[in-house]
Amino acid sequence: MPSPTAAPQEARVLRLARTRKLLRARDLADHGLPTIALTRLVQAGKLERLARGLYGLPGAAVSEHRSLAEVALRVPKGVVCLLSALRVHGIGTQAPFEVWLALPRNTPAPRLDQPQLRIVRMTDAALADGVVRIKVDGVSVPVFNAARTVVDCFRFRNKIGVDVAIEALRDGWARRKFTMDELWRYAQAGRMANVMRPYIEAITA
Repeated sequence: MPSPTAAPQEARVLRLARTRKLLRARDLADHGLPTIALTRLVQAGKLERLARGLYGLPGAAVSEHRSLAEVALRVPKGVVCLLSALRVHGIGTQAPFEVWLALPRNTPAPRLDQPQLRIVRMTDAALADGVVRIKVDGVSVPVFNAARTVVDCFRFRNKIGVDVAIEALRDGWARRKFTMDELWRYAQAGRMANVMRPYIEAITA
């Protein structure tokens, strides 16, 4: 039988779920709430288990980028990159069904049932350069900015295809997602200046 404090605790959990949209057991602990409340609320149909360790309100409106929020909570060392970052910035025509994620070289690959991941490895310095944070369903999601993402498309062109990299450059420039100074800085930092120079000259001629 639930304790007399169960109902007030569950009400607090539901208020938290309405605020955060994606709820973890850790979030309850931070607010001094018992994690058993999650189990009771799921059983009562007031919460649903969205993925391992993630809960939300049934029927709640889902952001287009919900999978990125889920990954940000479950893989805190990762940064959204490449095709997934292009999608965030509205560049090009790619619509990846996987989440592209950059991780430190010595970090084990996470095992998630959903969403599926495509992992690329980067140094700690590369992971810290050009990161912006977007809010998705109340979650702060790290993603490389538009200029850095285009440069990374050339850097990892063997993984995604040089045609995708060229499209990202042309479309990003046409949509004014970055300045040429920004693009060139990241190209030099990533040692992609010589590779990208002819394509940059073609779109700015």
